[in-house]
Amino acid sequence: MLDIQRIRDNPDQVRTAAANKKNSVDIDAVITLDSRRRDIIREVESLKNLRNTKTQEIARLKKEKKDATVLIDEMKQVSDKVKDLDNEQKETEEKLDYILVRIPNVPHSSVPHGTSAEDNVVVSEWGTEPVFNFKPKDHIELGTALDIIDFPRGAKITGAGFPVLKGQGALLERALINFFLDTHTVKNGYTEIFPPFLANRESHFGVGQLPKSEEQMYYMEKDELFCIPTAEVPVTNLHRDETLTEHELTKKYCAYSACFRREAGSYGKDTKGYLRVHQFNKVEMVKFTTPEKSYEEHETLRNDAEGILRALGLKYRVLLLCDGDMSFSAAKCYDLEAWAPAEKKYLEVSSCSNFEDFQARRMNIKYRPASGDKPKFVHTLNGSGLATSRILVAIIETYQTEAGTIRIPDVLQPYMHGMKEIGAR
Repeated sequence: MLDIQRIRDNPDQVRTAAANKKNSVDIDAVITLDSRRRDIIREVESLKNLRNTKTQEIARLKKEKKDATVLIDEMKQVSDKVKDLDNEQKETEEKLDYILVRIPNVPHSSVPHGTSAEDNVVVSEWGTEPVFNFKPKDHIELGTALDIIDFPRGAKITGAGFPVLKGQGALLERALINFFLDTHTVKNGYTEIFPPFLANRESHFGVGQLPKSEEQMYYMEKDELFCIPTAEVPVTNLHRDETLTEHELTKKYCAYSACFRREAGSYGKDTKGYLRVHQFNKVEMVKFTTPEKSYEEHETLRNDAEGILRALGLKYRVLLLCDGDMSFSAAKCYDLEAWAPAEKKYLEVSSCSNFEDFQARRMNIKYRPASGDKPKFVHTLNGSGLATSRILVAIIETYQTEAGTIRIPDVLQPYMHGMKEIGAR
């Protein structure tokens, strides 16, 4: 959520930012409602001061055995007016809050302007495209032939978009999760969290998933709980309604979770095989820091995610997202994309975002500066470190052999009981 003072001071900036993010919000209504709310508060305070003064006068008149009827009637009218204004204030604030929670974050000044993913900027590339002396197969052909991925049985159990991993495929998935967690905790200094995979409405509101993205989420009405679309939701909410101290920051957490996304409206987009599924596994990185450090921490977050891709030996690139392709809550975002040879395209495997104080305001997460100044809102950041589904695609297709086996990246072999190749006889 944006600071209302920022909207008052820069309405055109906020209006433009919302339009560029394709969010239809009435900033003029915000200004009008906010102005009326402040007028009401001033008027109520004035009337209450008057009532306090006149109440003392009424008491004096009664003490002196004088008639206070006129003043009493006047104060009754004042009390009725205060009650009416209190009701109007409540209605005004409800209307104001309804719009405020739907205003997206303002992109950082370094974010390029654009209308779609076509306008994202490639900021770096790493690795070389694998060369094969045979026609490479895609992950569906390889996974089926090696009996490590079963799409039909997953569809039978649940529906399309819920594949089953089997045998060495399941082991590879588990190896990736453990490698990601060990790298971030042992090497990169994150504290591991194992969070709930269900979260309440307040938690999803706090990170900005609600009300914007409710149609994309699985909801259990009886329990009023949502399946989490990412571990960002429970982990960022760890410190909701808390005030940290500056010396505690930067806090760095990582967490594995299953992730659930309905992907409503995604029909016709990369839905083949593992490219777009409704349930997948991901290790998430979350940071809480000060405004002064947040963009430095953003670059470190991105580097931590890139380190995983380099260790796996996968060709990848980093994109700086334009404002038109950024999420509702982000102020700046990098996407990391791994190359899938058989798909002949890059696949998004991580998004690393800085939300500045946007989420913290929704969750009321503050810190107490060492200087002794009044508490300030923290800055929050998160990044995938990484999601396994498309990484699995990139590994299977990159490390395939002419014999139809899949070589295991060196860093994963200790997690696969020393296995060097899937499907080797």
